[in-house]
Parts: sequence; C-alpha cells; structure tokens
Amino acid sequence: MKIIDLRRDTITLPNEEMKEAAFGAHLGDSVYGEDPLQRELEEKAAQVLGKDAAIFLPSGTMGNLVALLTHSRRGEEVILEENAHIRSSETGGAAAVAGLMLRSLSNSSGIPSQEQVNSAVRPDDIHYPRTSLICLETTHYRYGGIVPPLESMAKIYELAQALHITLHLDGARLWNAAVTLGVEPSVIAGYADSVMASLSKGLGAPVGSVLAGSEPFIREACRYRKMLGGGMRQTGWLCACGLIAMQPENIARLEDDHRNARILAEGISLLPGVKVDVDRVHSNFVLADISETPFTSGALVKRLAENGVLVNAVDSRVIRCVTSREVDSEEITIVLETLRSIFNSCSGL
Repeated sequence: MKIIDLRRDTITLPNEEMKEAAFGAHLGDSVYGEDPLQRELEEKAAQVLGKDAAIFLPSGTMGNLVALLTHSRRGEEVILEENAHIRSSETGGAAAVAGLMLRSLSNSSGIPSQEQVNSAVRPDDIHYPRTSLICLETTHYRYGGIVPPLESMAKIYELAQALHITLHLDGARLWNAAVTLGVEPSVIAGYADSVMASLSKGLGAPVGSVLAGSEPFIREACRYRKMLGGGMRQTGWLCACGLIAMQPENIARLEDDHRNARILAEGISLLPGVKVDVDRVHSNFVLADISETPFTSGALVKRLAENGVLVNAVDSRVIRCVTSREVDSEEITIVLETLRSIFNSCSGL
C-alpha cells in the first residue's frame, strides 16, 4: 500500500543534490572551528537572517534553549504566548535547565498585543522576578502554522527596545513565514535580537538548526551549545545539506507545500460536519475540527491509516495535516478521495 504521510514536514528527505554534497564534503573538527562547511553554513545563515553571526546546532529545541540561557539568568521571567512551542513542546527545558519562569499571554493570532506584553512586564520590585526576555514564534505551530503580522512583531520589538528587554524569535518555520509574506527571511528576523531557524523541516536537511544574533551573543551561545552536548565534530556532512537547504530556490519551493495545504483545506471543509478555517491556512498546516461528525480524532486517524494516509490527532476532536515535498498534488487528491470514501461509508451521513 502506498503511504501518504501528512503527520509532519520533518519527514522531508534530503534531495539528491544534498546527498551528493554530503558525501563529497570536506571535514574537520567543528569544536576546534576546523570544519570548513560548518563555518560556511554559519556565515551563510548570518547573512540570510541579517545578523552578525550564527551557530549550527543539532535541533531547534536546543537552539531555543541556548537562546534562553544566553539571554537570561536563573530566576528571571520570560514573556511568551501561552501556546508557544517553547512553553508547550520543549519538555520544560526553560524551567528544568535554564531555571526560568514563563509568563504566558493568550492570543489566538499567535502573537500577544503590544498592550498585553507591556502589562506583563514586571515592575522593578524585589518581590518579583525580573522580565529578561520576550519570545515570539513564526509560523505558530500550535495555531496551525499561522503567520503573525509583521506590524504586530514590529510593535512588540519597539516596546522591547524601549524597555531594554531582549527579544528572541522561535523561527523554526521562518522560511515558510517569509514565503507567505513575500519577504526575505532577514526582514522577519529584523524584529528580533536573536532568531532560531530550522533546516530539517520543509527545507529537507537531515539534521540541524541555526541560531543567529549579535557577535557577543553568539560567542556566549557557543558555550551553552557545548554545555548541552551540541559540540559536534565532523559536521560537514550535515552542513553541506544545510547550505543547499538555504538556497533561495529551495526556500521558494515551500510555496508548493502551501498551495497543497490550501487545496487540502478547501476539500476537507466540504466534508459533512467538518470545520476548517481556510483563512487561517497561512502555510503548510491544516487543522480540521471534526466535533460535529460521528468520529473522534483517534478513530478517524486509525481509519485513515488503514487506508494508507497518516495524519495526527491534536486532541479528541481536531486532526492536523502538514504538507511537505514528500506529498505531491496528486496525492492530495487521493487523500481527499479517501476521506470522502470514509465519510460516505459511515452510517448516518
């Protein structure tokens, strides 16, 4: 049976160009700064993201945690949206490793308002933790890959600068956000002091993320990367793929994933009892509310898997589909046909 995998864009495989570059890579010990391709990747990432310097790390979770450790001291407080990936999906590293408090703000647009953030900043009082950092996220994972408006990011960054508070951007899918907005990645990253961006999701590199910021920030971040076990050795194999991942044409290709997601969302929204907010399909995520159908998410996920389609359950009544290079437009059509068949076979419809 042909399997169509819509669980995550992390299933995106390295293309042939990446494989050839990896096997032909010149290698060196990156901890000593001697791997030429890691140096090249870090210089390229800094350029693409519009920052002074960058480092390569094994994962985005490590990149965000390194940023938290570098920007803040134990006992300080970080302001972020309540469903931010740093808060919900990074195994409590901010608390367990960095010793930080998280002050969460609710905003379904994926980004708190300037007023919310301003109200959440702690006054200078010995009873309160210091507000050391504001974290934003784009695209926003928990809200289905939505892209917060640049105007909102600009307002928060302006506030952060006025209050002398640092701002970090979790840009795991920054590339998708740039394609959606029709801007260079550096434009989005320009509204943050530091930014983490993943290379191993829709861009197709097998491993790795980059963290970029000022030169003093990156020098300190290197120490925390080493502390957390991110001091790798012959990284050229991986960095060769990362360099190809950041090529403009590879980033532009993400529009194919976005287009397939919109086709999928429009098709799913026509199923009886299914609700999809097509206007919130900004990138490659589709959230479908099936609460008015006879199915639970678990039951529908199981039926789809039996028919060769893999998706994820967000909760008991919402499923999530994520498009990637591994699923083409013809397969999107097959997914919709499979869903229609399952719904038509259900008694009562």
